[in-house]
Amino acid sequence: MSDRHITRRIRGTDTSDGAGVKLKRIIGQAGLDMLDPFLLLDEFRSDDAGDYIAGFPEHPHRGFETVTYMLAGHMQHHDNHGNRGDLTPGSVQWMTAGRGILHSEMPQQEDGLMWGFQLWVNLPAADKMTAPRYQDIGPERIPVVRPAEGVEVKVIAGELAGTIGPVEGIVTAPVYLDISLRPGARFTLDLPAGHHGFAYVFEGDSALVGGESLRRSELGVLSDGEQLQLAGGDHPSRLLVVAGKPLNESVTRYGPFVMNTPEQIHQAIADFRAGKF
Repeated sequence: MSDRHITRRIRGTDTSDGAGVKLKRIIGQAGLDMLDPFLLLDEFRSDDAGDYIAGFPEHPHRGFETVTYMLAGHMQHHDNHGNRGDLTPGSVQWMTAGRGILHSEMPQQEDGLMWGFQLWVNLPAADKMTAPRYQDIGPERIPVVRPAEGVEVKVIAGELAGTIGPVEGIVTAPVYLDISLRPGARFTLDLPAGHHGFAYVFEGDSALVGGESLRRSELGVLSDGEQLQLAGGDHPSRLLVVAGKPLNESVTRYGPFVMNTPEQIHQAIADFRAGKF
């Protein structure tokens, strides 16, 4: 079986989104515009309420999926179809915007740490106008697997050691894993060949990914292959490993709309202005 290795390294850039929420943009910036099918990856982390309290007031989406993974803090989401839910520590929301939705994500705290990730996943042309839907997944529904000594994996999407994550019915067949490594721990992770993938270290100084040291707050774009060798460094570490089937389609983006052609973007803007979302 062929091993994956790091082909590029990307560090996030500081920016803000929503009503001024400060965050680090890793995918969707000049250094890595996208990694098909992944359009954006943001890490938001602050214990200063001024960095996040304004939240993400109502805004539109069309043509892709948003994935929010909360590590700490509490946000509430609400949309124009009457859906409402809580994003608490350890929870995941996989929202398929499809043909259009207006939603908000607002902090339910005035102090303390707010920490998590938002990932945007593209939809194929055939599914861009599908009906919107949510998969709201509480932490108790995310299985934890210990495939080797000193290794703990939260399986959000995909399969590991016969355990299947709770996210289902996603056309890009994603793998989304939260992996904790003790110092010196070693683990061989199977990944679907042909899937585009990345690793991102978010706790600890570093981890060994594909035989190379990947530092904290650094994303490693992975080569193709069937296996990824992971190992702990000198200190405990934690990283995301995410992979998905590339769509190999044209992409036209305009803010919260992701379609295949400029004409479809113009139509999305017209539909939004006409109140059709």
